[in-house]
Amino acid sequence: MSDVLVLDGISKTYGKGGPAPVPVLSDLSLRVARGEVVALVAPSGAGKSTLLHIAGLLDTPDAGRVAINGRDMGGQGDRARTEARREELGFIYQFHHLLPEFTAAENIVLPQLANGVADAAARARAGDLLGRVGLSHRADHRPAQLSGGEQQRVAFCRALANQPSLLLADEPTGNLDPATSDKVFDVLMALVRETGLAALIATHNLELAGRMDRVVRLGEGRAA
Repeated sequence: MSDVLVLDGISKTYGKGGPAPVPVLSDLSLRVARGEVVALVAPSGAGKSTLLHIAGLLDTPDAGRVAINGRDMGGQGDRARTEARREELGFIYQFHHLLPEFTAAENIVLPQLANGVADAAARARAGDLLGRVGLSHRADHRPAQLSGGEQQRVAFCRALANQPSLLLADEPTGNLDPATSDKVFDVLMALVRETGLAALIATHNLELAGRMDRVVRLGEGRAA
C-alpha cells in the first residue's frame, strides 16, 4: 500500500514568542496508506483538531513535513494548497454543515461544480452516492427535512463528491445517539471500503475505533 498522507516530524506551538506559548504537537509522525482506515483517539486538548487541520492543509506546522500522495505541501502556495484541498481531500465534521437552502442532492452537486465538473455528471454522481447510503428517496429534501443520521450521511456523500484520495473526519458520529451512530458508522466504513481511499477518523468512541484498521493515540504532542 502506498502512503496517501505523510506527517513527518510535525511540531506546532500556539502563542509562540508570547508570554505563555502553548505547545500542542511535538515531533509527531504519522502515515496513512491507501485503503487504510485509521482511528485517531485523543483526550480533549491533546491536539487532535490541530493535527487534522495540518493534515487537511488548513493550518501549517512550525516544523516538519506534510505530504499528500507523495507531494510535499510545505513549499506550496495558497492556490496549490486550495486546489489540493478541493481535489485530494474530503472533510467530515461532527455537525453536518449542510447548506440549508439546498436539497440533499444539491449539497453534493455544488462542490463538484466548484471543481469544474459538468452539471449533468455532478448530478449523476450525487444520485449514485445517495443511492449507496440509502437516501435516493430523500434527494430532493432540504436538510431541515432530514433526520440527524440522514443529514450526516449526506455530509459523507458531499465529502466524497470529488473522489478524494484522503478522508479526514472529526468525530463524525459524535452528534448522534448510539444506535444511529452505529448505523451511520457502518455506512461510512462501507463507502470508504468501496472507494479504497485513505481515512483518518478522530473519535472518542473506543468501540468504533476498534473496528478500524489501526488505532493511533495522541498524547503529549505525539502519536503512538
